[in-house]
Amino acid sequence: MNSETTRRTPEVRRRDPADAAGPRRMVGVDRCEALRLLGSVSFGRIVFTQHALPAIRPVNHIVDRGDIVIRTHEGAALVSYTREAGGLGVVVAYEADTIDSVTHLGWSVVATGYARLVTDPGDLARYRAVLRPWVDRSTDFTVRIHPEEITAVRLVPCGG
Repeated sequence: MNSETTRRTPEVRRRDPADAAGPRRMVGVDRCEALRLLGSVSFGRIVFTQHALPAIRPVNHIVDRGDIVIRTHEGAALVSYTREAGGLGVVVAYEADTIDSVTHLGWSVVATGYARLVTDPGDLARYRAVLRPWVDRSTDFTVRIHPEEITAVRLVPCGG
């Protein structure tokens, strides 16, 4: 087969099995339901600014009294930025979702707010006991994100 033949061969497009299920629509979710959904999973993505550009890191989390809590390590950029900000915290976004890979149905939550280092010894001990990071690394720092704004949607069938 020469390059001329290769260029003329039509591109084969695989049909997505979810296309048969029809279109989906987004349904808004209120704050309480969004926090419940976040609490139902243990994995998400934190978004912050690093060198004036967005940085995204996968992390595991818990939801505690309406706040999102993660643990991280000494060299993490988020630790140094929250230290520099002092008690003011740094603006971050946190996203978690569950979208079925076949049906493309599920939900997505994005929480935006301020991340601050947790310094209270009692809180630190409690979070160490209930939040076990997935990575094999020392995670001596705990960050609490207080969501100021939460945007959440469910992806449902158009008829549902």
